[in-house]
Amino acid sequence: MPASTRPATAPPQPAAPAAPAAPVTLGLEARLAAIDAAMTLRLEEAAVAHEVRTAHLAVDPIDLADVITVPLPPTHQPPTPATYRTPAAALLERAHHRMQTAGWCAGALTDEDGAVCLIGAIRAESGGDRDLVDDASTILLDAVQRKFHDESVPAFNDRQRSGAVPARMLLEAAGLADARGR
Repeated sequence: MPASTRPATAPPQPAAPAAPAAPVTLGLEARLAAIDAAMTLRLEEAAVAHEVRTAHLAVDPIDLADVITVPLPPTHQPPTPATYRTPAAALLERAHHRMQTAGWCAGALTDEDGAVCLIGAIRAESGGDRDLVDDASTILLDAVQRKFHDESVPAFNDRQRSGAVPARMLLEAAGLADARGR
């Protein structure tokens, strides 16, 4: 066919641009996983770069026992000397010692750290003797009411801001119990 008789072909047209894809919304878990993967990759690259940069340095081994220290286990506290010989007075004195060593708390007999309130300290030191707990609690209430006019020992305990006054009241109640021969 002669050149003039050849059908003319149109130059190729560029393809029509595709419609933009709808943005994909990733959930929180997918975004966190992607960030975790990216950070892991960056950390691995940094570790390799660090190894390359420090390969020529001589390193002496370290004995971790010389570096790492841990808290020592608590030592056993010797029992307090018993100043009072009567049962309720001695119990109140032991309760005072417990509050001083374990700590004071409000709103509970004992908290998660082992701290005690007034009644919690008395119960903890009573050895399970409910009559002795009742007697010591009654004497403590008398001592509290003499100074503070509170309706109950728990109300007095929970109204305090620190354990200083409750601990002092245990000692005052111990002296009162001893004076009463209880």
